[in-house]
Amino acid sequence: MYTTSQVSELIDHYLAKGGDITEIESGVLGYGTLILSGKGLKYAIVTEVYLNEWSSGHKIRLWNKLPKKYKYLTEKQSNSLTIKINNNGTD
Repeated sequence: MYTTSQVSELIDHYLAKGGDITEIESGVLGYGTLILSGKGLKYAIVTEVYLNEWSSGHKIRLWNKLPKKYKYLTEKQSNSLTIKINNNGTD
């Protein structure tokens, strides 16, 4: 289990190396679900985990290849963003 400050350090590391951050789901007390990636870096999946009403922690998993589940979620998110931009935010 990782704290928000540890996740923040990981994000800073990926950004310093020229990496990208994709937010899949926004968090309540923490970072939610993030995908960190970059050239020469492993994919890092950060997931907020409920601990109790007042706190949460984070799970971090490192992958050489992006798992299909997350690839699908990023494509789905990208497509919905493109539709909103193309339609000026109206459906």
